[in-house]
Amino acid sequence: MLAPPADSATFNLPGETGYPVGVSKSDYPYAPDEFDVPAPEGAPVGVFRAPRSRWSKTWPFLLVAGIFAVVGIGGVYAVSGGFGGGTPEADAKPPAASAPAEDPAAGDPATEETPVEEEPVTEETPVEEPADPATDINALLAAADKGAFVRVLNDKGPEGESRVGKAALDAKGFTNVKFEAYPGDSGVTVNSIWYAADRKETAMAVAAVLGIPAEQVTQVAVREGDVVVIVKSALTVAP
Repeated sequence: MLAPPADSATFNLPGETGYPVGVSKSDYPYAPDEFDVPAPEGAPVGVFRAPRSRWSKTWPFLLVAGIFAVVGIGGVYAVSGGFGGGTPEADAKPPAASAPAEDPAAGDPATEETPVEEEPVTEETPVEEPADPATDINALLAAADKGAFVRVLNDKGPEGESRVGKAALDAKGFTNVKFEAYPGDSGVTVNSIWYAADRKETAMAVAAVLGIPAEQVTQVAVREGDVVVIVKSALTVAP
């Protein structure tokens, strides 16, 4: 048990001695501190303080969140030009539309040129040059049977014309040619040639030598000879 200070007042309980009865302010040996300040009347002392409300715990966080929200919105608004900054695209003025150039031809309708219709180009059909008659005669003579029996008959044609025909055929190599007058009336009006079957090549060669057109060469049932020449006018003998 601690002994009371020597200068303190004591009181004695039955069976106990040495407990302090009271210490005056002037006799307190320690410097005053916060615990010496009396609490307001009715206020809890020490650990027995009243608990804090939920609002007193929450409002500081709400205040901080509100400040950040305002700062964030202000920053976005400033970047997007909400404070009057404006974007370069919005500030740029569109170029003034230039007036369309006037067409000099449209000003005076009288000067318009009338379109000229082009004439369609017609393709010229190539004209085949006639073959050399001498070449044709040589080809026909090569295909002819120069030994065939050829009769040159004068049917009221110029006198001696059948002899002219025979001489021309002889000159081209024919070897069996006979000339005479036609007995009776042949019924034709122009120089003509009749030929028996299978004698067309020879008849065409004779017609070429005597200058008789090909349309006057006809196959008929001749009574004598292979080729018969009917002379009605002067012959055009090939050279």
